[in-house]
Amino acid sequence: MVSKQTLEKYAELILRKGVNVQEGQPVFITAPIEGADFARLLVRRAYELGAKNVHVEWADDELSLLKYTYASEEVLKNYPDWEAAKRESFAEEGAAFISIYATDPDLLKDVDPSRVAMAQKSSGEKLAAFRSYVMNDEVPWTVVSIPTVAWAKKVFPDLPAEEAVEALWNAIIKTVRIDREDPLKAWDEHNAMLQNVRDRLNEKKYKKLILKAPGTHLEVGLPDGHIWHGGASESKKGIIFNANMPTEEVFTAPHKYEVNGTVSSTKPLHYGGNIIDGFTLTFKDGKVVDFKAEKGEEVLKHLLESDEGARYLGEIALVPDESPISQSGIIFYNTLFDENASCHLALGKAYPTSLEGGQEMTIEQLDEHGLNDSIVHEDFMIGSSEMNIDGVLADGTVEPIFINGSWAEPFRR
Repeated sequence: MVSKQTLEKYAELILRKGVNVQEGQPVFITAPIEGADFARLLVRRAYELGAKNVHVEWADDELSLLKYTYASEEVLKNYPDWEAAKRESFAEEGAAFISIYATDPDLLKDVDPSRVAMAQKSSGEKLAAFRSYVMNDEVPWTVVSIPTVAWAKKVFPDLPAEEAVEALWNAIIKTVRIDREDPLKAWDEHNAMLQNVRDRLNEKKYKKLILKAPGTHLEVGLPDGHIWHGGASESKKGIIFNANMPTEEVFTAPHKYEVNGTVSSTKPLHYGGNIIDGFTLTFKDGKVVDFKAEKGEEVLKHLLESDEGARYLGEIALVPDESPISQSGIIFYNTLFDENASCHLALGKAYPTSLEGGQEMTIEQLDEHGLNDSIVHEDFMIGSSEMNIDGVLADGTVEPIFINGSWAEPFRR
């Protein structure tokens, strides 16, 4: 079993490098009820570090399944205003937000996808104001994970439950660098490496990326003034934080109306308690005009119909195949991990921080500059050891960025 010392190191890492909690700052934690012991440890350490008020919002897969199965459509279509107001209230106070994401990948596989879709749409609309705090980096936030039995059994189906949980813990410990002698220092070094890559990409100011791999030939325009991010972020109050733990990506926003071609997924996508796998999307002038999936096609259809922006891209992220998560050979069925094993795209809303001055722009102004808006933001994985990516400069010069899934020079330095 995982030692208490290791769990304490993880809690310390989340609070110090994840959200970088400040003296007198509120903290809002979303946690699975199955992970109550770890959540309590996290709360205690947050108070010890000076947090003012630590609130825990409990999530329970079994209760969620009961609601999606039996609740009336009126309930599913009406996400409570008070739930949204609670999160907005904490955000207004400048709280740090920690999401412990560890749901069962197959939780809602037997539920009518239309019921899941109506609930997702309602929550997306009601939480739009809260999400703007997060996506504009107005508050520090992080997404982390801990094993649950159902999730662990999905990842390691041949192991007994207890051994599967331990195996998943071991995998998580490695990906978030808790196994290092000094995890905090290891994260500083990792962030410095990612910053070096993103700085080089920002210097290039590519007009377009061309992605080629089996089943993929996609041209992705980039907006004028786009900004590559990766590793640590900085809130409006100057707090340095890591939004994802683990993280191996550098990312920016594609131009909403300048994406053309076809892209194929390389890993399963966990969305709305279901798995979507073996899918392709075809884009014309930025919009998905055709799609198919070997598994979960109806779920994918509902995702694309969430709103108008769901058929456009909001993110392109580059992750080399030698990412430690990729090299582990594990399919996590959890986007937090799988997206950091593979280059990926996101359907839906773009981060306004991906554009110079974007945080101060209205939705209409962002659209004029090529940034998408939506109630969804769903990453899906497209990378592999066969992925080649070229960057096109303003003068038309074409340069390699990825060759066979790995960074080309000068990005490897």
